Amino acid sequence: MSDFLRDTLKLELSQEKTLITHAHTEAARFLGYEIVTQHNDQKRDRSQHRNLNGHIGLRLPNDVIEKKLTWYTRDGKPVSRPELLFNEDYTIMNQYQSEYRGLVQYYLLAQNVSWLWRLHWIMQTSLLKTLASKHKSSVRKLFRKYRTLTITPHGPMKCLEVAVERDGKKPLVARFGGIPLRQQKKVILVDQDPRSRPIRRNELIKRLLVGKCELCQSTEDCEVHHIRKLADLKKSAGKEKPAWVQRMAAKRRKTLIVCRTCHESIHAGRPITPQNRKKSLASRVS
Repeated sequence: MSDFLRDTLKLELSQEKTLITHAHTEAARFLGYEIVTQHNDQKRDRSQHRNLNGHIGLRLPNDVIEKKLTWYTRDGKPVSRPELLFNEDYTIMNQYQSEYRGLVQYYLLAQNVSWLWRLHWIMQTSLLKTLASKHKSSVRKLFRKYRTLTITPHGPMKCLEVAVERDGKKPLVARFGGIPLRQQKKVILVDQDPRSRPIRRNELIKRLLVGKCELCQSTEDCEVHHIRKLADLKKSAGKEKPAWVQRMAAKRRKTLIVCRTCHESIHAGRPITPQNRKKSLASRVS
C-alpha cells in the first residue's frame, strides 16, 4: 500500500457533512428543508396498492418557525416593534410583508407549509400592535380600518392593506397576507434571506431627496430640523403652537425637512409667514 493511500485512509470524516441518517425514523437537513421518507399504509391508489411508502418528502422544520417567532414575540406573546414607529403605515406593512413573503415562498415545496399559519397570526398581531402604538389607537380599530380581501389563484383571501393615493398615477399598495399556504411541487426557489430589519432613517432620506420644504414648499437650501424627543413638542410656549410644532406632532416625527429661511425662523421663534421669508431672502441678497 502506497504512503499516499495510507494517509488518505487516516482522514477523519466531518460528522456534520457526512451524517448518515435513517430516513424512515429521522430527517436529514438540506438547504433548510427536512428530507424524510414517507410511510402511510392507509394511503392507497385505486388498485389498493400502497403508493406513498418509500417516497421522499420535504418538510418545513419546526425550529425554523420557532426562531422566526422570536422576532415578533416576547414571553410567547406578540409585541410591537418600536424601531418602526416613525415610519409611514405603508412602509411598516410593506416591511412585515417582505419578511413573511420571503419565508413562505422559500418553503412552498414543503408538505407542511401550512404550519406557517401560526407565524402569520403572530406577525399580523405584531403589525397591528405596531400601528396601534404609532396612532395611539387599539388593535381592533386598526384591524377594521385595514382589513380587506385580495384575489389569489385559490380564491379570495383576507388580508391587511394600505393604499397611498398619487396624483395621476396608480396608488401604492402595501399588503400583509393574501398568500395561500399550499404546497407547490414545482416552484423556483430564490435562496435569499429577506431583510429582517429596516434601514434606519430610510424615510428621512426619501424626504430629503424630494428637496421641498414641508412648511412653505420652497425648493431652495433644504435642511433637516430635529428635536431630541417628541415630548419636547409639548413644551412649546404660547397658547397656539407654531405651524412646525403642529406638523411634527401630527406626523409624530422628530425630524422636519425645511428650507434655510424657515429653519432660521424656527430657532429664532418667529412665525413662518411669506413676509418673513421675503425679508430673509432680501437680507441675504444685500
